[in-house]
Amino acid sequence: MTRDSRYDILFEPVTIGPVTAKNRFYQVPHCNGAGYRDPSAVAEMRRVKSEGGWGVIFTEQAEIHHTSEISPFIELHLWDDEDMPMLGKMSDAMHEYDALAGIELAYSGVNGPNLYSKEVPRAPSAMPIRTFTNDPVSARGMTRKDIRDLRRWHRNAFKRAKTAGYDLVCLYGAHGFGIIQHFLSTATNHRTDEYGGSLENRSRLMCELIEEGKDVIGDTCGITLRLSLDEAIGDLGFSNNEVRDLIEMHSDLPDLWDLAHGAWEDCSGPSRFKEEAAQQDLVSGIKSLTSKPVVGVGRFTSPDVMVKQIRSGTLDFIGCARPSIADPFLPQKIDEGRIEDIRECIGCNICISGDMTMSISRCTQNPTFMEEWRKGWHPEKMQAKGDSESILIVGAGPAGLEAARALGLRGYQVVLAEASTQLGGRVARERQLPGLSAWGRVADYREYQLSQMENVDIYLDNRLSADDILDFGFQHVALATGSGWRNDGVSRVHVVPMPTDGSIPVYTPDDIMNGQKVEGEVILFDDDHYYMGGVIAEKLVEQGARVTLVTPAAYVSEWTNNTLEQATIHRHLVEIGVDIVLNRAISQISQQSVESECVFSGQRKEHKANAVVMVTSRIGDDAVWNELLARENEWADKGIESIKLIGDAQAPAPIAWATYAGHRYARELDMPDIGDDLPFRREVAELKS
Repeated sequence: MTRDSRYDILFEPVTIGPVTAKNRFYQVPHCNGAGYRDPSAVAEMRRVKSEGGWGVIFTEQAEIHHTSEISPFIELHLWDDEDMPMLGKMSDAMHEYDALAGIELAYSGVNGPNLYSKEVPRAPSAMPIRTFTNDPVSARGMTRKDIRDLRRWHRNAFKRAKTAGYDLVCLYGAHGFGIIQHFLSTATNHRTDEYGGSLENRSRLMCELIEEGKDVIGDTCGITLRLSLDEAIGDLGFSNNEVRDLIEMHSDLPDLWDLAHGAWEDCSGPSRFKEEAAQQDLVSGIKSLTSKPVVGVGRFTSPDVMVKQIRSGTLDFIGCARPSIADPFLPQKIDEGRIEDIRECIGCNICISGDMTMSISRCTQNPTFMEEWRKGWHPEKMQAKGDSESILIVGAGPAGLEAARALGLRGYQVVLAEASTQLGGRVARERQLPGLSAWGRVADYREYQLSQMENVDIYLDNRLSADDILDFGFQHVALATGSGWRNDGVSRVHVVPMPTDGSIPVYTPDDIMNGQKVEGEVILFDDDHYYMGGVIAEKLVEQGARVTLVTPAAYVSEWTNNTLEQATIHRHLVEIGVDIVLNRAISQISQQSVESECVFSGQRKEHKANAVVMVTSRIGDDAVWNELLARENEWADKGIESIKLIGDAQAPAPIAWATYAGHRYARELDMPDIGDDLPFRREVAELKS
């Protein structure tokens, strides 16, 4: 297949200062939960993107100095020469397929609590540190000497970046994390000297850093600047109008303008609340203010939308973080005319949760993300099949679909049996809920891939019993039978079923997704804390119910703090009329009333309700598995070598865990038993005397 000529413009080379990108695909800096702890894993992840055809590939933020670090978050370090080997390994990996290698330099200022280095934080003005965790630490206002030191530290970082092999050096002044933004914003810059007051003064440090960067490394490296398009925090913030004034004032200062949308929560808003190209209005017209190239982001997955961004004169580069994670080979697939093979980002932000929880990131669509080095998993290639021939997969949810796809690529004869009349399992149901339509891409991508495989047969409306599975005689069986929501309240607060006398009907998310209409006064008890409670509340409001959401947590949908959507969820629920009750748990349902109690004091309160919806926990559908396990002595006579339980059926979790489980099953089939050995590689620190 060949590239559609409509997309030729995406593959034009573009100059950035002294270097030239081979195309317009620009992987903007993004975190991954690994940073300095797992440099080989990060390097291989970026190398795979180089192989996938990206013209520009950046690291995540690299902290340039120990006086500003954001522990407990695990980012890259560029503190001294000892950090050079791992950074050099990354740039070499990025260069392998002729991508430009970029590094993002970060001095976090008012966002750097210095919990590891124990240094006193420094910021434009004295004020409390602004972090996700409200650390009880303050920064001191920088003196002129501090600013001179900061400029010197940047010059040192520029030199190290060049020595480490980078072609582009980005100064980070976006998302509220970068010292440049802290000087530009009147919310954080209260100075009265030449670095405060007017926009010209507030941009002085920015100009000094870029000019000195060009003096130090500008002969071989492009200097780019990453800015927020609008802080969106009110009159004191750095607004979109001021951004435009700044760019017009210093139009040709950096070699490229890298524009992001507000805070990280704004820039990486989930698909539930933000469409593709969501920052269009904020970035439109900026390119006319500068002769230098402009890159912007917007969870771009459609090549037609990408082309429109270029032809309309909005952008020069298509900036991608999450789409580059979901499909590292997105540019190559467009180049080769394989649009249908693009594994589109669903905008669930599970990747971001890795950084927020200081753990290796995951991707719902791409289960190989961050496993490229640790497990040797390539996103587009599977190892050849082993000695076995036939595999039966029971259940066509995320785990079953991914297992079938990956096993099909390996060359096995696969039969996928699904009890319902459609593929997708939980995804097929959840995609119908408010704001979750993009999540259907999990099923759509895999359904298309399976349709192209002659060695995979799919049977719908086929509910298999243990007898059926034993009689078929497949060599291997994977049970991906999914899970269901409990209606007895068992989760974190209640470890045994909640007391109820049946006087009030109790429903679960499954009931609502099955079309159950619930009217009147509804108490929704959310002890799950991810997205489902808020989404079901919204669905009930759409049906006309008056909803009170009760949660034992201090936040609605508390875990979505890790996916950067918690505040938006809370605001949205309030706007549609949901009453929110925090720090309380439903304690019992009896005598046509619902009783809750404070999680701290135990103080009790009665609530009027016509119905209760329990969003508490799920339990795996493992009945067939248990029956098969009880009959394990029959397996060999039936020609069965293994039966395994995978995905939600084994242990309910987010969808990303299910696709990972399916992929892992496919990778490990017919592979040697490693016993108690560690199933992944890791970086082990060298001891020093």
